[in-house]
Amino acid sequence: MLKLAKEMFAMEGAQSCDNAHVKRVPSSPEEDGTLKNCLETFGTGQNQMFSLRKAGISKGSSPQLFYRCLILLLLLVNLAPLSNGDVGTAAQYEAPFSPTACYGTNEAQFPSSEEFGSAGEAIWDNGEACGRLYEVQCISGPDPTTCIPGQIVQVRIVDHALTSVSRPSWDDATMVLSTTAFGKISNASATFINIQYIPA
Repeated sequence: MLKLAKEMFAMEGAQSCDNAHVKRVPSSPEEDGTLKNCLETFGTGQNQMFSLRKAGISKGSSPQLFYRCLILLLLLVNLAPLSNGDVGTAAQYEAPFSPTACYGTNEAQFPSSEEFGSAGEAIWDNGEACGRLYEVQCISGPDPTTCIPGQIVQVRIVDHALTSVSRPSWDDATMVLSTTAFGKISNASATFINIQYIPA
């Protein structure tokens, strides 16, 4: 991946810097080592700017290395699944959603984004799942084009899939997402998807 990224940076330089008559300076072994250390130490966390500062990389200290590392981190975040996440399945369900096992008929339980879900048996935890937030990403589905690459949705658990008023599109899913949440990460016509998820 590091080799691929370096090749991409070289291509980017050839297409933009050279065309602008800006001399492209090869990276030094020290810069390559710092870049590699940045990725190995701080991974592809969501706060890339914080990770760069912790690695001692700033625009002032080394503009070229700063932008290289920032672009690489952004690239990996968009292409890689959620790090350290659990793998499961997700189905979808549509209205009516109320009453729920967690909050009854209280309409305040549903986020304005309409990105919420019901917990399957794997995460229900005897009701402890109520109110938990999960970041969910589609990793595969029935068709190679099912997932929307790089998309992550944050959902709030408001119900128990086993007893939800509206039935899931597929049984025994790890979680059942609202149609809005499901459509943010995958083709809305899919019955189920394989997901990676982490507590938010």
